[in-house]
Amino acid sequence: MGQSFQAAVAMPGGKIEIQTFQTPEPKAESGLMKIELTGVCGSDWGYFQNLPKTRGPVILGHEIVGHVESMGHIAAKKFGVKEGDRVALEEYLPCGHCDFCRSGDFRLCNATDWRLGGNRYGATGLNVGSGLWGGYSQYLELDINTVFHKVPDALDSKYAALALPMSNGIEWTYLQGGLGPGQCVVIQGPGQQGLSCVVAAKEAGAQMIIVTGLNTPNDQKRLAMAKELGAHHTLAIGDDDVLEGVANLTGGLMADLVIDCASGGTESVVMALQLARKKGRVILGGLKSTKVPSFDSDMIIARFLTVKGMRGHSYESVEMALQLIAQNKHNVQRMSTHQFGLAETEFALKTLVGQGAPDAVHMTINPWA
Repeated sequence: MGQSFQAAVAMPGGKIEIQTFQTPEPKAESGLMKIELTGVCGSDWGYFQNLPKTRGPVILGHEIVGHVESMGHIAAKKFGVKEGDRVALEEYLPCGHCDFCRSGDFRLCNATDWRLGGNRYGATGLNVGSGLWGGYSQYLELDINTVFHKVPDALDSKYAALALPMSNGIEWTYLQGGLGPGQCVVIQGPGQQGLSCVVAAKEAGAQMIIVTGLNTPNDQKRLAMAKELGAHHTLAIGDDDVLEGVANLTGGLMADLVIDCASGGTESVVMALQLARKKGRVILGGLKSTKVPSFDSDMIIARFLTVKGMRGHSYESVEMALQLIAQNKHNVQRMSTHQFGLAETEFALKTLVGQGAPDAVHMTINPWA
């Protein structure tokens, strides 16, 4: 019989239950991880509120840091890590053999897409295998296709848990957005993704970093943090005319790159196209869950824009993120603001939508607290 442990289980109806499980019996093709901390991603809230009926209860959490406790002999050949190694996981569980996997774009593998019935850490139901596939737990079963990143020895786990949001910032701003020295970027939305883009833009050598947000108390505090992380200017929608503000700051040229990290309304998509200069780039990273009404595609043609949708991060960007965080470049560790115990998981999730702790940016769950 396995070892008893606890996990926070997301139940249909928007509730979290602390349940007791047994670690799975050892298998040749899998492993076991003892979790240290798991970051709370903004996407966890939407999944928490809309659990697919086919998945049932789920252990959420995919920004996972911990130690490899054990692994079978087949898994040991595939994993590329040793028992006892401290690692950060990617959420993706790719097939390993499709065109996308073979070319290094495994985040696009159909096996990683929950919309297509794929499995990933933090979004796979208890009805699949052992069900122990989420980070809001003391232990996690390691799938044969797990993607590992070794964590630098001196890096505190609460900061290592920033690896995935920070890697998104690097991916969107630098690797895909092409931002470089002397350029101007406008980042829409000062959440953890937008703030990660600020750090990445600073590291890329951008001449001007402008961050926009709402004129709410929460966004105002995050806009202040954006300046701590390296933003040169902030604009609050409602207090400032954003289009006029960017035009004034850039001498009418507008932005080389616009990154839409805002969730919710579709207005930011339209605004992003207007904020980009001719021959500029637009990165769409914030899910809207609805169609953009009266979308003016002619604006893309007239302004000779490149518009690109983003899905997560690459292996390269996660490796870059861990090194940047370990060095605390641009004060990035400042983004880690709150830590909660396993019993406080529901409170942490509600914090994502302003119903919990104040002034939170990036939170972690410590399952042993």
